Amino acid sequence: MKFLITFLTSALLCLGAGVDAWAAEHGTREEALALIDKTAAHLIDEGPEKTFFEVSNPKGRFTYRDLYIAIYDLHGKVMAHGALPRLVGVNIYDYRDDDDKYYIREILDRAAKGQQGPVDYKWIHPATRRMQVKSAYFRQVGLYVISAGTYR
Repeated sequence: MKFLITFLTSALLCLGAGVDAWAAEHGTREEALALIDKTAAHLIDEGPEKTFFEVSNPKGRFTYRDLYIAIYDLHGKVMAHGALPRLVGVNIYDYRDDDDKYYIREILDRAAKGQQGPVDYKWIHPATRRMQVKSAYFRQVGLYVISAGTYR
């Protein structure tokens, strides 16, 4: 029994260390922008339906480290989301972070002006489940805004 408890404790510690190591490898601004460009090319080449499907796969080709893509229409409706596919179809234009910031509004407004970020806001990190500051980068492609963010 003592062996089993020691083994399980060791296993849990190893799993915890693995999550922390993965979470410590934050994606960079450059990697986020490259992922946005890759998604934009796919959207142009393959069309919205295939792109939305692929982006909404959390283990798909549009995720890297702790980076993932979210795609919104110009009114704030989630078309695809790499970390929370259940948000697809939900209009989040009026979503606010813990500081009451309307970050989606700012992303969409700035994207419409040709800007690419960053917009800083607080969001829960997918691996650590802790609230962290996130910097969103984005690009408007036709009727959609493609976004990815880096955690700090």
